Amino acid sequence: MNILYLVPGPMSRGKMGRQEVERRRDVLQAMAFPGTNVAIRDVPEGPPSIESAYDELLSVPATLDGILQAERDGFDAVILGCFGDPGLEAARELVTIPVIGPGETSLLTAAGLGHRFSVVTILDNVVASQEHQAHRAGVLDKLASVEAIGIPVLDLMNDRATTVAGVVDAGRRAIERHRADTLMLGCMTLSFMGLGAEVSRALGVPVLEANAVALKAAEAQVALGIAHSKVAFPRPPKLPEPRPTEVVA
Repeated sequence: MNILYLVPGPMSRGKMGRQEVERRRDVLQAMAFPGTNVAIRDVPEGPPSIESAYDELLSVPATLDGILQAERDGFDAVILGCFGDPGLEAARELVTIPVIGPGETSLLTAAGLGHRFSVVTILDNVVASQEHQAHRAGVLDKLASVEAIGIPVLDLMNDRATTVAGVVDAGRRAIERHRADTLMLGCMTLSFMGLGAEVSRALGVPVLEANAVALKAAEAQVALGIAHSKVAFPRPPKLPEPRPTEVVA
């Protein structure tokens, strides 16, 4: 199977650069089951990082174009490469292949691992939107808290030790103050830093990395031959029907 990880911003032309884009592909490919090929693309327009509802909306038009192109190019599934899942429902309306939101998928997975989970995220200004994300996913009753570490996305990789310490402190706060029994990293850059096992050992609870959860969800849906319901996500009536695929003799 062929799975595309689509970065909803021009990462290759920003601070992180093409090298980080390729590193993320290698991380996902190493996690994949035998027979899964992972490709990665970023989009040509959008914010350099997504840290607000405003940033999310700016990222959506080019991301939807990228998802449409992924279906035309024959990919079996797309992972939307931001924990905020910008444009997720619109994307599912446009295509028939699975579109995986790492945030939604991680929230649903965490809800099955314990009684109360917390999200460890980047900045205070995304706390409300991630609480709303849990509401949309239908797991708000199990959300213990959203804890910010106070480091912007583009600075997370500057000092790994500082970021790890911030995640451990926030996770401990969630466990001790809010009785969380499961944690997730609420940012794709945090997830791609490979902190999950280290933080889990320090705190003694499961720690979900959204990149891995999303990849396994994509592989599962493709293997099962299922995708999102067109009753739930019907094609927008104002759009023309796609042309049938031409068959070459």
